[in-house]
Amino acid sequence: MLKKVSLSLLTMVIAAGIFTSCKSGLTPLAVNYVKAEPQPLEMIESKVPVTINATFPAEWFNKKASLTVIPVLRYEGGEAVGDSYQYQGEKVAGNGQVISQKNGANVVLRSTFNYVPAMKNSQLYLTFKANVGKKTVNLPDLEIGNGVLATAALLNAGSETPTIVPDKFQRIIKETHDANILFLIQQAELRSSELKKGELINWKDLVATSNAAANQKVDVEISSYASPDGGYELNEKLAGKRETNTQKYLAKELQKAKVNVPVNARYTAQDWDGFKALVEKSNIQDKNLILRVLSMYSDTEQREREIKNISTVYSTLADEILPQLRRSRLIANIEIVGKSDEEIASLAQSDPKALNVEELLYAAALASTTSAKESIYKKVTELYPKDARGFNNLGVIEYIKGNLSQAETLFNKANQLSGKLPEANMNLGWVALAKNDVAKAEQYFGNAAGVSELNNAQGYLAVLKGNYAQAVQSFGKSASNNAALAQILSKDYNKALSTLDAIQSPNADTYYLKAIVGARTNNLTNVVNNLKQAVSLKSDLAEQALQDLEFSKFITNSQFLNAILK
Repeated sequence: MLKKVSLSLLTMVIAAGIFTSCKSGLTPLAVNYVKAEPQPLEMIESKVPVTINATFPAEWFNKKASLTVIPVLRYEGGEAVGDSYQYQGEKVAGNGQVISQKNGANVVLRSTFNYVPAMKNSQLYLTFKANVGKKTVNLPDLEIGNGVLATAALLNAGSETPTIVPDKFQRIIKETHDANILFLIQQAELRSSELKKGELINWKDLVATSNAAANQKVDVEISSYASPDGGYELNEKLAGKRETNTQKYLAKELQKAKVNVPVNARYTAQDWDGFKALVEKSNIQDKNLILRVLSMYSDTEQREREIKNISTVYSTLADEILPQLRRSRLIANIEIVGKSDEEIASLAQSDPKALNVEELLYAAALASTTSAKESIYKKVTELYPKDARGFNNLGVIEYIKGNLSQAETLFNKANQLSGKLPEANMNLGWVALAKNDVAKAEQYFGNAAGVSELNNAQGYLAVLKGNYAQAVQSFGKSASNNAALAQILSKDYNKALSTLDAIQSPNADTYYLKAIVGARTNNLTNVVNNLKQAVSLKSDLAEQALQDLEFSKFITNSQFLNAILK
């Protein structure tokens, strides 16, 4: 009898509790009344945004209730607390959103969490602080989501190749040297005063020296002219005689010096082009008027008449311009043939001092290993300490090796020497990104105008900011892990796979991204084969794949597990 009384009493207490809870209108909220989006959560711009649509059903919210709802993202070792939202019943004085007891309400809660890697394996909860009147009502936390998709976090500044400042080495250097022999008006005789000019003597010596040099080739041109004043027939005969006399003179001089080079001769009857060029450079009166006459009339006789009609300036032309056009111009075309690749590569090892800075930098470009390049760039900094390129390029080697601090020091040195070297600024931007200093990186990239790799930097920044379409456009045809990641995030999987296939030296991350493409296109074979490759190159990726929501649908698949577990 005692047992029956106790059982009845217990039943009454439980029933009273249930009635009180129902009476309060704040029973545990069912999960089907809440939806979190996106699902799963996704990292964008180093943040994890979430929009939660919740429904307070009719008759649920007590008129005297006050309710605070807080989204919380919990993960191993910590939690991130979102924005709190206040709601209140119709008989509560406060600042919360009023919820009708009779009708209930649909509400939206938005929060953004700062991303940390541990959030990949996390749970999203709604937590509640509730009161009805002066009584506290304990409502259990409501789990509404699992995990964070953090594919955008695979963006890696360290995988980008910094910018080398190239050499200016030229195998064949072409030079042109000239000298002028002037004539008196309407004469074609070579004057002794002109033939003894230092200009002409030096020119002949240069031709002889170049002809004797083993690594040089030379040929000579003679261009003889008459000035535009006088009739065309007269000037044509005059220019022809000047060309003939000059050619005979030069042939004797070259024979005397035992120089055997090709000589090409020609003449121009009226040197209107030379006339225009000299007038443009001059400060003579009515300069623009003369140039306008030249542009208006193509007939040579009409040109001459119109210019002579400008009486105020013609005497100046006759004294300053026309005498310079009565000439034979001697032109030496010289080709200097540089050292062969084999000679440069050998000297870079045995006697770097025998190379100029352009040849030494070129030797580094020829080198096939990173260590060989590093050795040569060190020689550049030693032998040419004022050339910024050696320090920048040595910094690139340190960056590739993962020595960010040394790389940064070298890039800064290059900047100091050159005064904001664009390539050094570009590379300092990558260092800043590797240190997660986006603002500083943007500042450096702003001083890298003209560097071809700047598009990749802009693509990288666009991914960081969640602008995936813009990132794809900026990366263009660049074949890199980061470019492929942008294409994956913008859901262009065919293009992403083509980009990954085009990478010349694929690494573990390349194969991991290929596996993600396989997962998103539901291709188990691609997932398995590429994860095997990735894990063989970087064993840490096995644990990463187990935690990565990209592969959640394969987590119980034996082929998937065999691919990543040894």
